Amino acid sequence: MTHFKVAVLISGNGSNLQAIIDEFKESSHIKICCVISNKEDAYGLERAAKVNIDRYFLDHTKFCTRKDFETGLTDILEKYNPDLIVLAGFMRILSEFFVEKYKGKLINIHPSLLPKHKGLNTHQKVIEEGDEFHGVTVHFVDNTLDGGPICAQASFKVETKDVKVLENEVHKIEHELYPKVIKDIAAGKINIIN
Repeated sequence: MTHFKVAVLISGNGSNLQAIIDEFKESSHIKICCVISNKEDAYGLERAAKVNIDRYFLDHTKFCTRKDFETGLTDILEKYNPDLIVLAGFMRILSEFFVEKYKGKLINIHPSLLPKHKGLNTHQKVIEEGDEFHGVTVHFVDNTLDGGPICAQASFKVETKDVKVLENEVHKIEHELYPKVIKDIAAGKINIIN
């Protein structure tokens, strides 16, 4: 049986990465082929090391241009030929070159109910605007900020004005939703037509 290979790009703690590792560690079908971070001290690299997943640190500050950095990323990814590239707290905006190359194979998770609250500080924005609901969105990546076709969303009723509490709520549903979407994409239940 051929594996459905998933590459995960991170910049930090890697809590979504951990949820993905936990979900698929027993899977005979879905396999995390590599984890790449642009930050050397990203705890997610240790998470990958603990379960013997190939891991890489690629320092974006050592490249003259975004395209050079992304060429380096691509060189690593080509070794694995992943079926899906999962952005899990990867804090770099990707260029058209990279997005086009991996179109339909690149997904991201965003801590808001897109198209509401693109960009950063989403929990703060939810509180400031008095939103009734908050949540997360998993979407295919295109060349717009937090744009691209939506795969799935999960929401909850906002019952606090505390950013930290909201953030924790969001993490909980992220950790459930992201692995589920990966499973659905691997099973062919979610894909882009045209």
